[in-house]
Amino acid sequence: MINYIVITASACYGFQDQGVMIAAANQDLWQGGAACGKYFQVTCTGATNQGVPHPCTDTPTVTVMITDFCPPPGCKGNLDLSHEAFSTIADPRAGGIKISYEEYVINYLFFNSFLF
Repeated sequence: MINYIVITASACYGFQDQGVMIAAANQDLWQGGAACGKYFQVTCTGATNQGVPHPCTDTPTVTVMITDFCPPPGCKGNLDLSHEAFSTIADPRAGGIKISYEEYVINYLFFNSFLF
């Protein structure tokens, strides 16, 4: 399950802007802060309640960077997405959705070869 939140300061980067496609990790993913800066591809797979029976959008997958910690007991799911990330993959009125996710590793060596 996943919810969306408004992020101000983050546990990873303080007040440094990291863009809008960001998320907070639950305790299992957080790993004492090791999740900071990691990217995850998150896909909406369905509804968690009857409020919005088909919440997933036509673009059901988004890549987000972990910038914050979502501590228990307030963290209701694996990830809390920013509003922008959540609304890309699901109807914000849903509040929470079922997801699948996996870590997304960026190949910086390949990326940097195009910078020169």
